[in-house]
Amino acid sequence: MSHPFPIKDIARQSGLSTATVDRVLNERANVSPRSRARVSAAIAELEGQEQQLSARGRRLHFDVVVEAPERFSREIRHATEAVLPSIGPAVIHTRYSFRQIMSAPDCVALLRQIVKRGSHGVVLKVRDLPEINPMVAELDDKGIPVVCVFTDLPGSVRRAYCGPDNYAAGQSAAYMIDKCLPGSPPPGATILTTLSQLAFHGEAQRRRGFLRLMSNRRPDLRLMTVEAGAGLALETRALLQEKLSAPDIGPILGVYSMGGANRAILELLKSHGQVPRAYIAHDLDSENRTLLRQGNITVALQHDIASDMRNAFLSLLYANQILKAPPVATQSRISMVTPFDCAENGSGHAASALITPPK
Repeated sequence: MSHPFPIKDIARQSGLSTATVDRVLNERANVSPRSRARVSAAIAELEGQEQQLSARGRRLHFDVVVEAPERFSREIRHATEAVLPSIGPAVIHTRYSFRQIMSAPDCVALLRQIVKRGSHGVVLKVRDLPEINPMVAELDDKGIPVVCVFTDLPGSVRRAYCGPDNYAAGQSAAYMIDKCLPGSPPPGATILTTLSQLAFHGEAQRRRGFLRLMSNRRPDLRLMTVEAGAGLALETRALLQEKLSAPDIGPILGVYSMGGANRAILELLKSHGQVPRAYIAHDLDSENRTLLRQGNITVALQHDIASDMRNAFLSLLYANQILKAPPVATQSRISMVTPFDCAENGSGHAASALITPPK
């Protein structure tokens, strides 16, 4: 396997030992297919990163650790690759650790691996669990700063939070659903809220903002929550099925989906004869774009993922004393995307106009 990089750089990028990398490169026996794939991916990533920035700057290795459905991790990676060419003066190498579900022990083990192999910083999107804060402190003590993206760890010593105002996002969702509903709802009318994991601080904040405004504006509506589906279709469907099987379920007039799996949610609601008047979702992944175009989602709440990742990397550069000042602002604004914003335009691409949510 030809490559222009030192074995230690490939080992650092892949997270494998230099001995394992050497065995892969020299096509020796007793190497797992997974290790071969990781070495190939590491070389491809190093080649792409060399093309992005001049090699004259200082080289930094940042780890991006994310617990999220694959559809959102894909968006994070695309956003990262889009912003890296515009960030200097260092050459930034990113190592990705994406998991759809990451238990606290798994997360701790992964962060300990980063401590062991070394890093210049960690971009972190994980649940706010008691075991995680001590690991953030350990990383910081070892000179590895941590920046949280999209969902915060407010009790930790992380250097910055880069992402949306999730409480305001929840309020915006409540505002939109309230405006879409009749003034006199039928008996038992219900609003459904779905979360991937309540332990994500960002989703907890969304729910808090939503419930606060909705309970004030519409005390006549029931509120039903489905939680812990990890934003995955099968898991979310099973949990929602249990809720919908209750004998006293009323008409579901609105849905606020904070964690995804929207196609599965909509299909299951339809099979139970439930057709919500308002459906508010988060993010513009490919599934949500399709559902928006079809009119199944009323509004998608979107934040600028690329801007958030850029701010995260700038915050880590500041923590490494490469920049003299941190980003001016690290909290991105939420915008509302309608089916019209997501319609195919004449060139075959989705329109990009965004509507700023009302206060």
